[in-house]
Amino acid sequence: MTDALHAAGPFAQAPALSETPEIRKVPLDAAYAWLEAGWKDLWTAPRISLAYGAVFAAFAYVAALQLTRLNALPFLLPVAFGFLLMGPVLAAGLYQISRLRERGEPITFRGVALAEWAGRDQLTSFGVLLFLLYFFWMNTALLLFMLFFGAANFPTVDEFIPALLFTDHGQGLLLTGTAVGALFAAAAYTISAIAVPLMFDRKVDAVTAMIASARAVRTNLPAMALWAALIVLMTFIGLVLLFVGLVIAFPLIGHASWHAYKELAPA
Repeated sequence: MTDALHAAGPFAQAPALSETPEIRKVPLDAAYAWLEAGWKDLWTAPRISLAYGAVFAAFAYVAALQLTRLNALPFLLPVAFGFLLMGPVLAAGLYQISRLRERGEPITFRGVALAEWAGRDQLTSFGVLLFLLYFFWMNTALLLFMLFFGAANFPTVDEFIPALLFTDHGQGLLLTGTAVGALFAAAAYTISAIAVPLMFDRKVDAVTAMIASARAVRTNLPAMALWAALIVLMTFIGLVLLFVGLVIAFPLIGHASWHAYKELAPA
């Protein structure tokens, strides 16, 4: 009777955790090799890769335009963090391009669009988790702003930047927001650094993928910290270049992330 009740319990249908893949130690400068390989992938199928980048840049531009219309452009950086957070999930097609090139198979729009995702359901669950984390971050950013600037309307950019840099409450927001944002970014990066390409390529559950990603970051902390810094730098440059730079930056990061995964968690 007890066994029957246990079998019918809420976790009876829950999938067992997959075996965590072995994580390889990589040199400090491994990120440069990933970027080099990603650059080659980008120009193997430039029309498809750059189309991905153009769509990503267009979404970023529309988000900035909406923030401008709402007089909330100071929230551009928190929103940009969301793009970084969701980027690994949005780059699945780029992983397919790199995988096809790796196998020596032809790369077509159809082949990329109809790519087989080994852990499609798990990827969906992981995407929801990242979205919830992003939602929580945006609410935290809004709360921090209200704590330091009050509940008044958002200041214009001309007003906000001097206030942020040269007033006590602005500097308080800058320091606190940077610290809290860094914690969010570190947590998100730790669980997603290789999790999405791993679930795309192999049948592993989301929890196992997050554990493997955290282990990859912990085992290769200097190299992964450098890789994170390069991702932030490339994204920042893309934003500064009026989002046009994202047309190249996004697919380059996506392709390079595939090579990071392949080296960190070899099959």
